[in-house]
Amino acid sequence: MPKVLISDKLSPRAVEIFRDRGIEVDFEPGLPAEDLLARIKDYDGLAIRSATKVTPEVLAAGAGTLKVVGRAGIGVDNVDLSAATQNGVVVMNTPFGNSITTAEHAIAMMMACARQIPAADASTQAGKWEKSRFMGVELFGKTLGLIGAGNIGAIVADRAQGLKMRVVAFDPFLSPERAREMGVERVELPELLSRADFITIHTPLTDGTRNLIDDKAIAQCKDGIRIVNCARGGIVDEAALKRGLESGKVAAAALDVFAEEPARENALFGAPNLVATPHLGAATEEAQENVALQVAEQMSDYLLTGAITNALNMPSISAEDAPRLQPYMTLACQLGSFAGQVTETGIKAVTMEFEGQVAKLNVKPLVQAALAELMKPFSDAVNMVNAPVFARERGIDVSEVVHDRPGDYQTLVKVTVQTERFTRSVAGTLFGGGQPRLVEIKGIKMEAELTADMLYITNQDQPGLIGGLGTLLGDAGINIATFHLGRAEAGGDAIALIATDGHVSTDLLGEITALPQVTQGKVLRF
Repeated sequence: MPKVLISDKLSPRAVEIFRDRGIEVDFEPGLPAEDLLARIKDYDGLAIRSATKVTPEVLAAGAGTLKVVGRAGIGVDNVDLSAATQNGVVVMNTPFGNSITTAEHAIAMMMACARQIPAADASTQAGKWEKSRFMGVELFGKTLGLIGAGNIGAIVADRAQGLKMRVVAFDPFLSPERAREMGVERVELPELLSRADFITIHTPLTDGTRNLIDDKAIAQCKDGIRIVNCARGGIVDEAALKRGLESGKVAAAALDVFAEEPARENALFGAPNLVATPHLGAATEEAQENVALQVAEQMSDYLLTGAITNALNMPSISAEDAPRLQPYMTLACQLGSFAGQVTETGIKAVTMEFEGQVAKLNVKPLVQAALAELMKPFSDAVNMVNAPVFARERGIDVSEVVHDRPGDYQTLVKVTVQTERFTRSVAGTLFGGGQPRLVEIKGIKMEAELTADMLYITNQDQPGLIGGLGTLLGDAGINIATFHLGRAEAGGDAIALIATDGHVSTDLLGEITALPQVTQGKVLRF
């Protein structure tokens, strides 16, 4: 039974979902960091919000056991994604559970900026009645500059259009078709800055977005620009924003997020026309319930069925696709394992080809599954999650090719490995009932089912091999379960794949490779 730890405050319904799905769960919100470090090795999954810090030390302590970290929310600033990937841990978030809530908060902050509502409220409750002091502006007819046009940005755009605002959007991943669908004008950042009356930010914090709104960006804006950030602290340069507010270049700003949180002290505090809230973007009852339920379902699906949803370091596999992919995953693993075990020199490149029925499926998980098995002879720590990282660190070029063409089989998967000395390929298909079969090795046709113990021989196609090989195995008391032969041409290169009822020892392998017809011999385990 999989076991999950919930170390932050989540809805009790999340606990119920885990238990209803047959997963053991410990609910310990506020668990101290030192206790998490000591206990994480006992769990398959860790469910968190923003308080728990999933550091490289935590991930290293859970190595070999911890399989998934689920973040109830969008941002994963508190998870070391690189270390998680290195340790083979899937990291999931819930990008849609609080989208409406966060978008609504951005609209509320924009209105607060436009009408100086917080300052007016404080003044009025102090008995000042400073009606002439709080002159605002309308949103009607103004231009909203949207930085980031993903799920939340799209909702903000929709709400802003309902307020009769014009919306221009900057997002490197926004296609012209999607922009038309959203009803926004797609522009580059400098044009957005120069045209916008209001700017709202809806992008993750990355090296490319850190301090995106700095002194230079603010200088490109209209005088009286109003800036709203409900995304991530650090996207807006806080020192630059303070200078903009003090000079009047920035008429108002509303921040729900800060570079350092909790923001009990900040250089911006006390700046004129600043509206600040304590990271309330997802703080509604509906959103908290949604993300808790979503993360529990996602983690359960992964631990029980292998379905991967909203992962940040793995291709997604839907719950519907997981059963269909499973026999192909088995085939990909067998092909990768075969290629890895027979490879003796440094790998330069790996190419995976798909044709027939498999070409219509999501093949990325199959690539990672094969890659993980291919590299296991070189590292015990490699798995589907970190396989691409292992390959990249070792300078291995990995590519996938999907063929839209008829072939000899209804479905075919082929792995080609290029090493320092040669290029070798192995291909397989699924037979009735989804049973994996090898159908080609090094371009030589052969039909074989892989079993636990196997012997792989490359040889010259000459008389005497079968007799000599059978004699050696018989003298060692090893029974031959199946014997598969193939050759490129008469008298040329040939291969033999033998399933044995026992393990061939190193000494016995030495005797086999000493046979005059044999050029290479390998003991394989599956």
